[in-house]
Amino acid sequence: MKAPVISMVEFDSGLLDVLRARLGAKHVIVDPADMAGYLVEERKLYRGTAMAVVRPGSTEEVAFVVRECAKAGVAIVPQGGNTGLVGGGVPHRGVVLSLARLDRIREVNAFNATITAEAGCILKSVQDAARAVDCIFPLSLASEGSCRIGGNIATNAGGVNVLRYGNTRDLVLGLEVVLADGRIWNGLKGLRKDNMGYDLKNLFIGSEGTLGIITAAVLKLFPRPKTQVVAFVGCASPHAALDLFESLRQRAGDELTAFEFMPRFALEIVLKHAPGAIRPLEGDHAAYALIELSSPDPELDLREQMEKVLEAAFEAGIVEDATIAASEAQNAALWHLRESLSDVQGLEGGSIKHDVSVPVSDVADFIMTASQACEAALPSVRVCAFGHFGDGNIHFNLSQPVDMEKQVFLAQWERFNRIVHDIVHAMNGSIAAEHGVGLIKRDELARYKDPVALDLMRTVKAALDPQNILNPGKIVTLGEDLPPALPVGGKT
Repeated sequence: MKAPVISMVEFDSGLLDVLRARLGAKHVIVDPADMAGYLVEERKLYRGTAMAVVRPGSTEEVAFVVRECAKAGVAIVPQGGNTGLVGGGVPHRGVVLSLARLDRIREVNAFNATITAEAGCILKSVQDAARAVDCIFPLSLASEGSCRIGGNIATNAGGVNVLRYGNTRDLVLGLEVVLADGRIWNGLKGLRKDNMGYDLKNLFIGSEGTLGIITAAVLKLFPRPKTQVVAFVGCASPHAALDLFESLRQRAGDELTAFEFMPRFALEIVLKHAPGAIRPLEGDHAAYALIELSSPDPELDLREQMEKVLEAAFEAGIVEDATIAASEAQNAALWHLRESLSDVQGLEGGSIKHDVSVPVSDVADFIMTASQACEAALPSVRVCAFGHFGDGNIHFNLSQPVDMEKQVFLAQWERFNRIVHDIVHAMNGSIAAEHGVGLIKRDELARYKDPVALDLMRTVKAALDPQNILNPGKIVTLGEDLPPALPVGGKT
């Protein structure tokens, strides 16, 4: 049976006293000013409410908080770095459970190529711990200096290295999870093969805290690349860029680490707004690709390999212009053009964002079809479709027309959702690629997800969280009192 919804007025202060006694008063935050940063998400689209923010310092304390909240019928919203983009960490009553204090690297085993990290570890700290033993943890995101590994796992984060290393799901070997009744599941095994029944960890990866609270993980490490080369290429169209990707994939194989696509508009706004951004090519091109090859073999001549592929692409008319970085500083300068894009887009006004994926073979067709459909619906809209060509993930963002008020534009969010998501669905794609579902795509999921799959998801949710206290109202719903599922304005 679902727990009763408790309003802020009805909230029993006795629960707070119990939590203070175990965690310490300073780790049970009730002051509105101190809570404010936990109640609003990264893009300021949603602002939630909570009775308190609790900050346990160990897995056992997380389990204690969950048990006590379950007794009281109080909802819990787990939160890591609060850098999510779909409203998945926004509370709706209940308590926010911050995992920031669970920030220990428990073990680094270079021989087994694993690292065991607690959920509150900042992603960059995990990367640095891997680098200290001459390895890499390859998950790489723009927010890696502030996002936390538990949130990365809970949302199955992607990033720029998915092409070679896979999504977060592919990087996790084992998990430690606090269940909805407060029990602790210890699945922290660094095994590559384990067929002892169901693969339970994959239930929790990507579940956005709705099935259990991830407190630690065993993660895969990889040999540190000893050589790399980065190129920035101008093409006549997304289709030409896709042809170039296929040429590189056939020639470079696993040495192709990243293939990032940007349209002309994206490069223009980066050059306009990003500090230190330098124009990489002399002329303008309709489409650009940032390409990285890397290898742990220091003797491998990746530059020569890149040059041969690009020369053949020039001769075939696929590439119009290109530059290859000649130093680490130039590598970083080219990557800066791509990594700055998400931040600078907000400086061009409101943005209606779609994080979608289609089969790699259809990615250029999708960009062209969706762009034409959105421009037909609003001729002055500025399409900013960029992303990870190698795994079919495109951030199909629409920037506010220069002659339109921001709120007037954002009011058309649902209209453009329908245009873009219908095209994605027709191409057998996904409307949620790497950012998750959260609030912003919750109702869209009901429209596009296979109904049998949705029924199975609700069955799993009800089985693992029968009181519906873990991040209720996110991904799937079980009849709870729901917050709005569409954004209502704010920073974009």
